[in-house]
Amino acid sequence: MLSKPCLVAFAVVLSVAGTPARAMVCMDKSMTLDEVVDTIGTQKSCESAMKVFQDCQLTASGDVQLGAAVEKKCEADFMPGINAARKQAYQREMRVCDLKYRNKSGTMYLSFAAFCRAEVAQRYSQRALKAGGAGR
Repeated sequence: MLSKPCLVAFAVVLSVAGTPARAMVCMDKSMTLDEVVDTIGTQKSCESAMKVFQDCQLTASGDVQLGAAVEKKCEADFMPGINAARKQAYQREMRVCDLKYRNKSGTMYLSFAAFCRAEVAQRYSQRALKAGGAGR
């Protein structure tokens, strides 16, 4: 026979697994989190990807996925051809974002870290585009 804590955990898993994807209003449309991630990925620039992130933010753990999509979009502007020193500096700044809120409880702090990381990627993108090439 299962213990009471095991039954509670099992009930939670079942309730989460059976929950349909929740929609949010973003860009005047009802969208799921995956649809927002896809929308960020299809943006033409890092700047427009960040704008979608800002417009669709949840201020909760779902922002981790949105922020990661922005990072990926922005990194395309500077990662190809980035030198080792710049890459280390970038990774160091990303770790600072991760550590900044690590001892805080609540999903809003995950959102804050996701925004911090996306802003770092955005800054690197802006610098690379301003310099006229990737990694400069």
